[in-house]
Amino acid sequence: MTLPEQNQDDYHDDGLQAPPRILFWGLIAGVLLFIVGILAGIFIFREVLTPGQQQRVIDAVPFMKVLLPPHPAPDTVLPTVAPVNPTAAMDLLNLSIDPVSPSPEVTEATEVVLPNPPTVTIETQTPQPTEALPTATPTFTPTTPPPSPTPTVMPTQTPEQSAQIATSTPSAQQPTVARALTHINSGFKWERQTWNNCGATNITMAMSYFGWSRGQAYAESLIKPNRDDKNVSPAELVNFVNNNSDLRALYRIGGNLNLLRTLIYYQFPVVIERSHMFEGYDWLGHYQTIVGYDDNQNIFTIYDSFLGENETDTYTEVDSHWKSFNRVFIVVYQPEREAELFQLLGELADQERASEIAFDTAQSEARTNPQDPFAWFNMGSALVNLGRYQEASVAYDQAMNLGLPWRMLWYQFGPYRAYYEVGRYQDVLNYVANTLSTDGGQYVEETYYWQGRALAQLGRTNEAVAALQRALDQNRFFADARQAITELGG
Repeated sequence: MTLPEQNQDDYHDDGLQAPPRILFWGLIAGVLLFIVGILAGIFIFREVLTPGQQQRVIDAVPFMKVLLPPHPAPDTVLPTVAPVNPTAAMDLLNLSIDPVSPSPEVTEATEVVLPNPPTVTIETQTPQPTEALPTATPTFTPTTPPPSPTPTVMPTQTPEQSAQIATSTPSAQQPTVARALTHINSGFKWERQTWNNCGATNITMAMSYFGWSRGQAYAESLIKPNRDDKNVSPAELVNFVNNNSDLRALYRIGGNLNLLRTLIYYQFPVVIERSHMFEGYDWLGHYQTIVGYDDNQNIFTIYDSFLGENETDTYTEVDSHWKSFNRVFIVVYQPEREAELFQLLGELADQERASEIAFDTAQSEARTNPQDPFAWFNMGSALVNLGRYQEASVAYDQAMNLGLPWRMLWYQFGPYRAYYEVGRYQDVLNYVANTLSTDGGQYVEETYYWQGRALAQLGRTNEAVAALQRALDQNRFFADARQAITELGG
């Protein structure tokens, strides 16, 4: 059968030829390589680069921020991995710690005359003590008895009037002094911090008040050689000042708003550590330098290395966020003014007494609001400083049970110490594992240190040495980790 002849008009030859197959497949391969390249870039950005390297990329290409790994929700809390004994916790609300007398060095240093008190004063109110809860039957015995008081007595200071501040926390026993309604210290050199570097920046800003010219980069190189290190402790900042300058520094817990104002007025640079909720971030630890106050508006003037100079925050806001770090403060001073500083600090000049005062404050806050996790956590931290580890572990258990921010153990390590000292090594390891599972938690050298200490107690020596070495990998200046390795024969 012959097919009908097609009409030639059905054909149109314009001289074009179909593209070669290799070009077609090359185009497809190029598209696939482009997609694979993007996916590989995202993987490298998220999984290979350290947080510090990620930040450098974001600084150059801001839209890359959307590719960051997801963080826990803002209200995410530390898991409760330790047992909770509510009865023992309630017993802590009636625990009484006999105050110790200050050391002879502190006592002798307080006998000075304060210079030039201002003429404008207002009165202060003394907070009323909170009624104690009924005493429950104790369920534990403290491992370390409270220190016995010594006959040394602080010289009595003549009380003067001071400004009233609305705060729910009891004031530390310290000399009250007259001060102006407003005061701002000038002469600080403000510096904007680099990423994750508020500690080094604030301590050098405080030092700049006395003419210190080196900035955050110098301090960072000696405090945190690893840029990704998530925490610089008050002790590390104080050691930097004392070991690398002609200035001196000290830190204490248990501060209060009146003390901040007094130190400002008498021209002592003071740095505090507090929590902060920056826009676009959830709960973080953050250092600030307090440079002024205004009693008329109830505000502090703050040099904030992240937000800017001459920032302001209310007394209430400062105290609320300062509380989550047990109201720790760092004072930078000239050696010749140490006696004057000790007098202004009063009982807080003695480190042990400061811990007792911090405990009393936290206990009062826990009595007022037993659902406040920070009050219980601060009780635990104060008790750790006093060597009362069993009681501290109970306070920490209660704090964890109530719920703490997921980054809490990036900054404060009292729970590790308390659980370690009472033999709860697995609880140490459980909280370590949780910290290491958080984005960024692997950059806290203290975490590896306590992991190593706990593993050593469980007889897992090789693992312990490896953990301690990871601590040194994060911070080669971490002397405690190096010593622990030596003790284990590593």
